[in-house]
Amino acid sequence: MRLSDHFSLWELTKSQTAERNRIQNDPGEEEIRNLKELCAKILEPVRKHYDRPISPSSGYRCPALNTLLGSSDRSQHITGQAVDFEVPGIPNIDIARWIINELAYDQLILEFYKEGEPHSGWIHCSYVGNKNRNRSRRFDGRTWSNLS
Repeated sequence: MRLSDHFSLWELTKSQTAERNRIQNDPGEEEIRNLKELCAKILEPVRKHYDRPISPSSGYRCPALNTLLGSSDRSQHITGQAVDFEVPGIPNIDIARWIINELAYDQLILEFYKEGEPHSGWIHCSYVGNKNRNRSRRFDGRTWSNLS
């Protein structure tokens, strides 16, 4: 199933952890609607701006997979409203700053990014429609800080 011009449901639900643990990571209709909106409002604009494919590493996570990964039970991945990704060849800090300046989003987290290592970490970005908070932060595995 296509979620948008450049993204499929498979890309945003694939999980090696789910496969290894025989977890069915299948979203329902509401989660699929959220994933389509996430693609339209976040992933497609980023892909168009940088004119290159995006590598989503985590999109939708069913509750069992989310728990197994040690993520919060309030994770927006469960609702299909969040995606973790990178754009190959583009520093993650540059992607984060572009999203902050150009797109509406709920939460953007630059995760595990290290200064001086432009391709370290990844972008976590969520979209919740008219309830977006435009909240941006960094997380290094221990400490949260504002991203400016």
